[in-house]
Amino acid sequence: MSEDQPTPRPPVPSPAALAGRVAPRPVATPAPAPHSDSARFGRADEEGHVFVTVGDEEREVGSYPGATPEEALQYFARKYDELAASADLLEARLANPEVSAKEVADGLTTLREHVEQANVVGDLPALHATVERVEQGLEAKRTAEAEHRRAARAEAATAREAIVAEAEAIAAQPPGSTQWKQSGERMRALLEDWKGHQRGGAKLDKSTETALWQRFSHARNSFDKARRAWFAELESTRGEARAAKESLVAEAEALSGSTDWGPTARAYKQLMDRWRRAGRASRADDDALWERFRAAQDAFFTAKDAAAAVEDEEFRANLAVKEEILLEAEAILPVTDIEAAKTTLRGIQDRWEAAGKVPRADIERVEKRLRRVESAVRDADEQRWKATNPELSARARSMVDQLEAAVAKAEAEVAKAEAAGNASKATAARERLAAQQEWLAQARAGVDEFGG
Repeated sequence: MSEDQPTPRPPVPSPAALAGRVAPRPVATPAPAPHSDSARFGRADEEGHVFVTVGDEEREVGSYPGATPEEALQYFARKYDELAASADLLEARLANPEVSAKEVADGLTTLREHVEQANVVGDLPALHATVERVEQGLEAKRTAEAEHRRAARAEAATAREAIVAEAEAIAAQPPGSTQWKQSGERMRALLEDWKGHQRGGAKLDKSTETALWQRFSHARNSFDKARRAWFAELESTRGEARAAKESLVAEAEALSGSTDWGPTARAYKQLMDRWRRAGRASRADDDALWERFRAAQDAFFTAKDAAAAVEDEEFRANLAVKEEILLEAEAILPVTDIEAAKTTLRGIQDRWEAAGKVPRADIERVEKRLRRVESAVRDADEQRWKATNPELSARARSMVDQLEAAVAKAEAEVAKAEAAGNASKATAARERLAAQQEWLAQARAGVDEFGG
C-alpha cells in the first residue's frame, strides 16, 4: 500500500480477548466516516484510482484498492478537509495577538510542506489562497511586532533614563542638605526598579543599556562615596564637639557653687553662647552632657533665686519708704513754681537714694513713677528758659519786622495792580499778600512765646 493509500483499521477484539470479564459486552460497530463535500472536486474509477480536478486539468492523487469508488474518493476528500482545517486554524492564530509571528511562521512552514506533498481531493485553489493570505498576514504581523518592539524599547529606555536621572539628582545633592537615610532607601528602590525592568521589561540594545547602566552605577558609587565621607567627617566633628562640651560642662560645674551672683550669671550666659557654637556631638553624648550642664546651671540659679528672695524680703521696708516719697514727688505736678519744684525734687532725689533698694519685681514700677515727675520738672524748666532767652527773642522780633515790611510791600503791589486795572497781576499780588500775612501771624505768636 502506498503512502497515499489508507491505513488498515485495527482489528475488532475477539471474544477470547474479553475472557475473564464478569459480563462480556458486545463489540460496537465503528460509526461510518462522515461524508465530505470536498469530493465534488474529484472522482474515482472502478479500479480505485482517485483523481482531483484543478481548473481544466485532472490528475491522479492515489488509489484505494479493495474499496468502492465512493469510499476511495471520500478518503482523499477527508484528507483535504484535514489539511484545509489546519490552514484555517493557522489563519485564525494569525489574527490572535497572543500568538507570535514566529509561531505562525513555524506553522506556515509545516503547512507549506503538507500542501506541497498533498495528494488530496478538494478545492486546492482555495487552500493555496488561504496559504497566501497567511503569508501576507505574517508579513504584516512581523511589521506590527517590530513596531511594537521598537515602541516598547523606546518606552523602556525612557523609564531607565528616568531611573538614572533621579539617581544622578540624588547623588548631586549638597552633602550638608542631604537626608542620607531617605536618599539611601530611594537609591536601593531605584536599583530594584532597574532589576525589574531587566527581568520583565523590553530589552534595550546593548550600547544603550551599557551607557545607562554606567551612568546609574556612577551615580550610586558617587552617592555611597559622599555618604561615607560625610559620616567620617561627622564622626570627627562630633568628637571635637564632645570634647568642647565636656570642657564647658567642667566650667559650669565649677561655677555652680558661686555666690558672686552678677558676674557668675553673666559667665553662665557666655557658657551658653559657647555651647551653641560648639556644634553637635552624637545624640547620646549631647543628651548626657546637656543634662550635666543644665544641672550645674540650675543649681547656681536656684541658689541665686533663693538669695534674691531673702533680699526682696529685706527690701520691702525700703519699698514702703519710696512709695511715701513718690506721693510727695507726684504732688509737685502740675508744675506752677519752677524754682520751688526743682528745690523740692532735689530733696526727694536725695532721700530716694538714701532709702536703698526695693524688691526686684517693684524696681521698674517705682522708678518709672519718679522719672515721670523728673521729666515734667525738666520740661517746665526748659520751656521757661526758651521763653526768656534774649537771643531767641531778638531773632523772633527781627523776623516779625521783616515780615511786616513784606506785608506792607505786598499790600502796595495789590493796590497798584488794582489801580492799573490789571486783574491777573492783582490776583497774584493778593496770593503773595495772603502768604506773607500767614507767616507774620506765626512769627508774632513766637514773639509772644518768648515774652517779646
